[in-house]
Amino acid sequence: MSFRLQGLVAATHTPFHTDGSIHWDVIPRQALALQRQGVVGAFINGSTGEGVSLTTAERKQLAEAWLPIGHQHGLKVIVHVGHTSSAEAADLAAHAAAIGCDAVSAMAPFYFKPASPKQLFDWIKPVALACNPLPFYFYDIPSMTGVRLNLIEFARMAVAELPNFNGFKYTSEDLIQIQQLLAFENGSLDILYGTDEALLAALALGVRGGVGSSYNFAAQLYLNIIKAFDAGDLATARHLQLQSVRLINTVATFRYLPAAKRLMSLWGCDCGSTRAPLESLSDSEMQSLLWNVSQLGIIDESAVNP
Repeated sequence: MSFRLQGLVAATHTPFHTDGSIHWDVIPRQALALQRQGVVGAFINGSTGEGVSLTTAERKQLAEAWLPIGHQHGLKVIVHVGHTSSAEAADLAAHAAAIGCDAVSAMAPFYFKPASPKQLFDWIKPVALACNPLPFYFYDIPSMTGVRLNLIEFARMAVAELPNFNGFKYTSEDLIQIQQLLAFENGSLDILYGTDEALLAALALGVRGGVGSSYNFAAQLYLNIIKAFDAGDLATARHLQLQSVRLINTVATFRYLPAAKRLMSLWGCDCGSTRAPLESLSDSEMQSLLWNVSQLGIIDESAVNP
């Protein structure tokens, strides 16, 4: 496939007011923050964006809001359309194609779960075809969907029958399978790695692009990991990767997703509350979060506020 995403793609937050409605005015500031940090794309309506907690109408509205703003800031806009209903997912995919998004992705259905690669493919097929010719990525995230299948078998079916199948957003700890996917048909698939804390391991295996939540607020750390790896400076790359682990563990002590949304205040775009059943941060938790993160010395405050 000619479409490749190299570099960092931020899995963006959906900003909310305290009443749970979408805070549309924050989105331009999010796009600016990503541009300033050197991110190449925005992956919207995914896990970080609380996509499954949004209505279909809201998801379409977010795609429509992000597309011109993202492109204005030099970002590719990738829309996640995963759903428990294949028809709803296909409708979202067709909408993304109609408005001119850059790519589409979908995770497996997570209530009635496919038990074989064929069942997964049969569910995904109408979704991918609905957005053809936009590049389509299967979003593998078994920790959230509970679906763990042989993706090599799935890839064979997808390549044979889906003209726009482009690859995987791979958020799995299985580093054996990712090697097989990277080697599939002489490297024909685009594999985007989705576990920020292990980006270095994926780089060593041949990955050149990643989609992650912490790229929203700490992209420079990961760009430095890539730079050190490309220069053959593994000692520095390992040190920086451990810094990533420390940062994410610190944020996670405050409940990762709600805390990460509020941490965006460092970039002038606090993404606010979360939707139920997730619990938002209190003001005191917010202050403790900012203090604890500042003590790590990982996020360059001068870069955040030049």
